[in-house]
Amino acid sequence: MPTLLLVRHGRSTANTAGVLAGWTPGVDLDDTGREQAAALVGRLSGVPLAQVVSSPLERCRQTLAPLLAARPELGGPAVDERFGECRYGDWTGRPLRELAGEPLWRVVQDHASAAAFPGGESLRELSHRTVDAAREWNEKVAAEHGEDAVWAACTHGDVIKAVVADALGLHLDHFQRISVEPCSVTAIRYTPHRPFLLRLGDTGSLAALAPRPERPQVPGGDAVVGGAA
Repeated sequence: MPTLLLVRHGRSTANTAGVLAGWTPGVDLDDTGREQAAALVGRLSGVPLAQVVSSPLERCRQTLAPLLAARPELGGPAVDERFGECRYGDWTGRPLRELAGEPLWRVVQDHASAAAFPGGESLRELSHRTVDAAREWNEKVAAEHGEDAVWAACTHGDVIKAVVADALGLHLDHFQRISVEPCSVTAIRYTPHRPFLLRLGDTGSLAALAPRPERPQVPGGDAVVGGAA
């Protein structure tokens, strides 16, 4: 089955300001974020991409811009709102230090499956829509480009954590144990029986994620006993 590269957007002005951006329009990459986006081109240079999907928010599309300019054959990204940031409702635009004093903050940290943002969505809803998007796009890429295809989705931290938690079989209450840095790449290979987490929050070279004909083959997406080369 295809390999999904979940790219977190580069560092944004909201990240450096310590503000919960959510779906606030006009949140752009800062200088460091633009440097990270430019460096992503080289990090992915050895990885063939069959498809690129993006959150509709500016910071994700800005992160992909250098990569798509370097690979015009990919065209523009397919935009899917399901990869958009969590809808934080009344929390949107507020400083994180201020939000940390809210009673809901501890629920978000310790019991995410019970957390629902006032005027927004619950983390359960976030998990359902993002996991559905990842799996549906994976099936589409497999049908159109083959089982060994690699595709990328540029999205947001909580989205990536929710998809990783699902891939690892973790309860949503544990998703805060997962950390992904700006412009990091998390790789998941789906199989008929289980997903495999290949990278988590990787900020270095990604060349090893290119399809390898010599990869040991095991039936039905089983794990390689004893590890693999």
